[in-house]
Amino acid sequence: MPTLGLVVAQFNRSVTGEMEDLAREAADEAGAEVATVVSVPGVYDAPLAADRLARRAAIDAVVVIGAVVTGDTDHDQVITDATAQRLSDVSLERDTPVTLGVTGPGMSGAEARERVANARKAVESALSLLEELPAA
Repeated sequence: MPTLGLVVAQFNRSVTGEMEDLAREAADEAGAEVATVVSVPGVYDAPLAADRLARRAAIDAVVVIGAVVTGDTDHDQVITDATAQRLSDVSLERDTPVTLGVTGPGMSGAEARERVANARKAVESALSLLEELPAA
């Protein structure tokens, strides 16, 4: 049974709470176990948590969930770009799938709520990578 670590951003919790539920549901339906859930303040904080989880021998893949909505500045773009890059780095440095279930940038809160299924897709992607990639 594949074992997942889940990193969930608390910012925009009205969205990420539903995303967490969908991620857990997707893992359960696929016969995977969510062994650990780490809550972080926002998606920018996710790479450190993902790295810590990816270091654990018992974690096969890490799924990161969050929602970044637009504001009056380009802050949402900066946050998502930095987060995506660092999560990619974690995946490569730890040789562990780390998938991005983060919605945004450039979305309103309503658009973020419409995209909660990205959490399910991130779990499915992690499990697909585990199946397709040969063991190191």
